[in-house]
Amino acid sequence: MQVSFWSFIKAQWAQVPPVENHDLTGKTVVVIGANTGIGYETAKHFATMNPARLIMGCRNREKGAAAVGNLEDSTGFDKAELWLIDLCSFKSVKSFVDKLDKEVERLDILVSNAAVMPMEYATTENNWETSLQVNHLAPALLILLLLPKMFQTIDTFTAEPRVVIVSSETHQNGKIPDKAFQSASALEVFNNRQFLLTVLLTLALTHHLPSDRRTIIVDCVNPGFCYSEIRRGIHGVLRVAMMQLLEILLAKTAEEGARQVIWGSTTTPQEGVNSLKGAYVSSAQITEPSDFVISEKGKQFREILWNDTVRVLSKVDPRVQATVEQYMRQ
Repeated sequence: MQVSFWSFIKAQWAQVPPVENHDLTGKTVVVIGANTGIGYETAKHFATMNPARLIMGCRNREKGAAAVGNLEDSTGFDKAELWLIDLCSFKSVKSFVDKLDKEVERLDILVSNAAVMPMEYATTENNWETSLQVNHLAPALLILLLLPKMFQTIDTFTAEPRVVIVSSETHQNGKIPDKAFQSASALEVFNNRQFLLTVLLTLALTHHLPSDRRTIIVDCVNPGFCYSEIRRGIHGVLRVAMMQLLEILLAKTAEEGARQVIWGSTTTPQEGVNSLKGAYVSSAQITEPSDFVISEKGKQFREILWNDTVRVLSKVDPRVQATVEQYMRQ
């Protein structure tokens, strides 16, 4: 479903439903990118639901510690934990996973929220374009390496773990170049198409998760256009002025955007929890993603992307291939 600009404006001006409130007693929640913006507001909402553990994954220790302190001051929840993770570094992602494997008994909700929107080409220490690694490869690595812990949670606690990937309605504008269908590595031809990739990753994960047993629910959430530090990558007087004007006219607050993430993380729709598998959530309801995503060509590219992502990340960490072989459908 393609969304017109007028539909986008109406959605931005529409009243946001109140935040869902659920009891998370005994459960473990991880929010990546939790020190600011939608990630921080999402963590604040989770803090009011009494989780056993609330892990706030942040890149910067000082900013992360300030966020944990602010959260405790505003909610009274004193069990939030700061864990460092830098998506620009595969080593950092693996260290985060290793720590969680050793120190966490269960994992019920994983919110993959961190994102960047650079205006200039730059590469990470792993020699990938920054937005491609931060917005796709590193989150995919994190999710795949944490799947065993989440399946363990299912088997031990009869739980229904969820992975929630924060996306955007701007995936509607994403284009896949023809050469990506023929290239030996589709990922090599990408630059900044992060939001389209998040939707495709959601569907690929869901497609390859087992269908003959209790499994993990993966959905992606469009929080809407919100005031966010993601625009810190925008430079130039005109670009900054245009973004500020759009924010004044259209932007929701980060707290309002976080309500959508909570919906995708905790709500059971009337159609049942299985309706959330692979779902694209927007305005507190399951909606269709872009026409390309649901087209035959989109399904074809989804598998190309999946296979290439698994191939690349298996070289980063052999546990990726082991997880795919043990837990995923081929």
